[in-house]
Amino acid sequence: MKICVLGGDGYCGWATALYLSAKGHSLAIIDNFARRQWDHELGVQTLTPIAPLSERLRVWQDLTGNTIDLYVGDVTDYEFLSSSIEAFEPDAVIHFAEQRAAPYSMIDRKHAVFTQVNNVVGTLNLLFALREFQPDCHLVKLGTMGEYGTPNIDIEEGYITIEHNGRKDTVPYPKQPGSFYHLSKVHDSHNIMFACKIWGLRATDLNQGVVYGTMTDEVAYDEALINRFDYDEVFGTVLNRFCVQAAIGYPLTVYGKGGQTRGFLDIRDTVRCIEIACLNPAEPGECRVFNQFTEQFSVLEIARLVQAAGRKLGLRVDIDHLPDPRVEFEQHYYNAKHSKLIDMGLEPHYLSDSLLDSLLNIALKYRDRIDSSMFLPQVDWRNTSNERRRQWGRAAVSGVGRG
Repeated sequence: MKICVLGGDGYCGWATALYLSAKGHSLAIIDNFARRQWDHELGVQTLTPIAPLSERLRVWQDLTGNTIDLYVGDVTDYEFLSSSIEAFEPDAVIHFAEQRAAPYSMIDRKHAVFTQVNNVVGTLNLLFALREFQPDCHLVKLGTMGEYGTPNIDIEEGYITIEHNGRKDTVPYPKQPGSFYHLSKVHDSHNIMFACKIWGLRATDLNQGVVYGTMTDEVAYDEALINRFDYDEVFGTVLNRFCVQAAIGYPLTVYGKGGQTRGFLDIRDTVRCIEIACLNPAEPGECRVFNQFTEQFSVLEIARLVQAAGRKLGLRVDIDHLPDPRVEFEQHYYNAKHSKLIDMGLEPHYLSDSLLDSLLNIALKYRDRIDSSMFLPQVDWRNTSNERRRQWGRAAVSGVGRG
């Protein structure tokens, strides 16, 4: 197949592009390097050293003989995006090219507006480009489990059948997003459903949980291919942050009571889910939704898993509870369905099998790059202001607490 990966220089996009290239597909990456720019803006860096994309692609070609085409530009630029789609003529487009951090969207008005414009306009541009130049192309769009929120009923996969006043219908599952970022993903989902309905496009919306892990078989070929390991409080995941904190003897920072529960999956399962979706495309006019995760844990359960694994390595690992800067339930019911991808052939990796090798050992390997000033929350959901953002930015750039 000819597959185009939007956002192919990012965490999920890079692993996916290499995986599909290794499988023999013809790949193109579209990226504007915004993810790297956001690190500079925030004064942070990924734990693992990331080579320039041109070097990554050159090393991949030298090792495998596989060429990945590169189109450099912004998906919010319709002329660029549509001309790239017209030139490459993809059978499938995998859309990762969005601002993906809830805390980033909650910094202040500017970041909230940027997140929604970037994400919603980029996706709309893609829908129009596909309609105009590649109407049979299958859109595989990365959504998020955060679209659903934490309802007090089971979460279905995209749709729910309800009875009301004696009538019955199947409708999109109610959305209760918890940030301006998650709201942007809800808007995306609605726009994609609408485009499939009126234009006959085909799409798969993958509501993904929290992804962990740095290594895939392809990334392991060479140090220059290594993937991101984000642990800062804006773009880092809670699991990455805990592993990095454990590596340097810093208490694990649990927000509130720690009962916040989410779905998790290994990066190796992410790329496999994408492959399954590509090889089994939606029908014309169909917008299908898969919940893409393999296990669910509370924040406190994750902390205790990291604590136990760290102690096996001789690390002192304590747990601290901090006031929760987010507006969320600290204890809640959570039961999300996630059977469709498994029914289609996904064989999951589990966190208990991956924690030491994929996370803690990498945290220990690169511990000299750890900046502990990036651990504590600075973005307050209840009080976002430019002044708070400026003060935080100056502290971050100064490197306070590095090491």
